[in-house]
Amino acid sequence: MSGKADPRPAGEGTTPRARLDRGRGALGPALELVHTGRAPTRAVLTAELGVTRATAGAVAAELEALGLIRVDARPSAPSGSQGRPSHRLNVAEDGPVALAAQVHADGFRAALVGLGGRIVATAPGCETVDEDPAKVLGSVVEAGARLLRETGRRCVGAGLAVPSAVAEPEGLALNPLHLAWPVGAPVREIFTECVRAAGIPGPAFAGNDVNLAALAEHRHGAGRGARDLLCVATGHRGVGGALVLDGRLHTGSAGLALEVGHLTVNPEGRPCHCGGRGCLDVEADPLALLVTAGREPGPEMSLLQQAKELIRDEYDDPAVRTAVRTLIDRLGLGLAGLVNILNPDRIILGGLHRTLLDADPGRLRAVVADRSLWGRSGGVPILACSLDHNSLVGAAELAWQPVLDDPLGALGAR
Repeated sequence: MSGKADPRPAGEGTTPRARLDRGRGALGPALELVHTGRAPTRAVLTAELGVTRATAGAVAAELEALGLIRVDARPSAPSGSQGRPSHRLNVAEDGPVALAAQVHADGFRAALVGLGGRIVATAPGCETVDEDPAKVLGSVVEAGARLLRETGRRCVGAGLAVPSAVAEPEGLALNPLHLAWPVGAPVREIFTECVRAAGIPGPAFAGNDVNLAALAEHRHGAGRGARDLLCVATGHRGVGGALVLDGRLHTGSAGLALEVGHLTVNPEGRPCHCGGRGCLDVEADPLALLVTAGREPGPEMSLLQQAKELIRDEYDDPAVRTAVRTLIDRLGLGLAGLVNILNPDRIILGGLHRTLLDADPGRLRAVVADRSLWGRSGGVPILACSLDHNSLVGAAELAWQPVLDDPLGALGAR
């Protein structure tokens, strides 16, 4: 046996299988980098993973073989660049999907969502919600199953977003107040049974809608790049909040963290269903805006849509402008308290709160700065959520997570 050292660089002269074996632990991190748009090329992937170019190539090839990404081996070099251009990496447009479902006070919707947070197909929404969660979840799952049959797409699992805190580990909806569902409804168990009955493969998950919106925005939208991201939103009824810390959704010890809707922002205000008075939940949601502006809510469309259209079409009305300012002040007071406690590096607002920010961004930022030590000293950025249907995308993220954690384990044997 020769005593000479092998002059070939590490990673060169070995088989693709050997390189993949060494890089198998990088499959999940690599997929997440492509999924979130942080590795648009193989060169960036190599640098982010800290592996050799050959190992990164083997990892990308395996993800492509699983049908998850596409590797463009013949990219054109950017103008003025030097050296060999790197292969471009994209999620597979015809790859697997997750079934995403959302239930809210004014209906439900199902969608198929691919990697990269891309909504591939949606079913027509329903505008009524039965008091029996099993009926509602059965209907929304069947709508998703029809989409899967129509598109012929491979499914990795299913995720559900609901307007309630979801207690862990049981998956119970503790406060589905605006749905008229029983307190503590076992939504994850019911959803899982519906998914199985429909013949949909993969695991099933359930979570709070604002938590899932924050997760989607952090990975694909206005929260991308934030380290400590605070999301506050009001949809059809009530106010919710969520926190992403170091890239992970913070749900607390039992899934119940960030129930921001029950911060008191007006001690003499409206009674809240929690037993308190003047909570953000009843002082800064669509119904509060309509009532404060002296408008009678109608049955022709959702409260959220009525509130948005009121601001869009009648903002010059003094009563509407005053109502907007009142809600902004109460929202700003709540945000300031959260900034003092959490010290986020970014705040994103969804639903009607996004519309309030657009209507008078200076006033909201001034209220937060005036009432918050950290807001005043650091100027926490306050941005609008940027994704359409972010709770649906977030529900899909729940179903995609096992694949992101272990692509080969989740898909290789199917």
